[in-house]
Amino acid sequence: MVDHGGAYLQLFMDETTFYNRIVLGSFLPMKLWDPLPHFIQTWIRNYIGGTLVYILSGFLWCFYIYYLKRNVFVPKDAIPSNKAMLLQIYVAMKAMPWYCALPTLSEYMVENGWTRCFSRISDVGWPAYFVYLAVYLVIVEFGIYWMHRELHDIKPLYKYLHATHHIYNKQNTLSPFAGLAFHPLDGILQAGPHVIALYLVPTHFTSHIALLFLEAIWTANIHDCIHAKAWPVMGAGYHTIHHTTYRHNYGHYTIWMDWMFGTLRDPQDDESKVM
Repeated sequence: MVDHGGAYLQLFMDETTFYNRIVLGSFLPMKLWDPLPHFIQTWIRNYIGGTLVYILSGFLWCFYIYYLKRNVFVPKDAIPSNKAMLLQIYVAMKAMPWYCALPTLSEYMVENGWTRCFSRISDVGWPAYFVYLAVYLVIVEFGIYWMHRELHDIKPLYKYLHATHHIYNKQNTLSPFAGLAFHPLDGILQAGPHVIALYLVPTHFTSHIALLFLEAIWTANIHDCIHAKAWPVMGAGYHTIHHTTYRHNYGHYTIWMDWMFGTLRDPQDDESKVM
């Protein structure tokens, strides 16, 4: 067991302060940020970091698949218009301040010792770290699957929250920028299992933060409509089917939950029917 006494909790505070100084100090001298409460500094840092990850990953992804590899991965008539992509960016950026409240809250809970997080891998050892990480990812996969599915099955949730994302329901309307184009509460609900897992399994704090921010890159990947055929990964081929049928492929990282609960639809089966 990791001792979560005051001295140990200071390690979390030191780590988040270090991140704040790197990000915020890159824009303005820290003496201008220091009067702000630590919680607000953390939220601003997460907002800046989340925005940069979303915009840069989306732009580089689109530049590669739509321009450098034009007609290689995506047919010309299936490339979304600039107007469609700008609308997705607009929806995502409206939600971004709210999205960033979730990692800010999770960091606050960790700093106060309310979770099962540990600061250093050496506190548990590498074998335990990988076991805990695997359990964490299973909890996240299970939680996101069921949250996503209920956002479809419970009609008011779909109508008032998830429908915002599902206006992108054809290949020529989906793009990497659609990955975060959600109603703010929808995005928070689907990312919530990352935070719930902190109470259920010992979790390396830095890994938790990294996985939260990697969501922006992962969701860009599964909205590019390119079927990578990397079984059992829930890639864009599977997720594009989800956007067209609304009843299949609710999973996040892998196909396992859809396979277990009977909602899996394989894009290769669809291709064989067309041929």
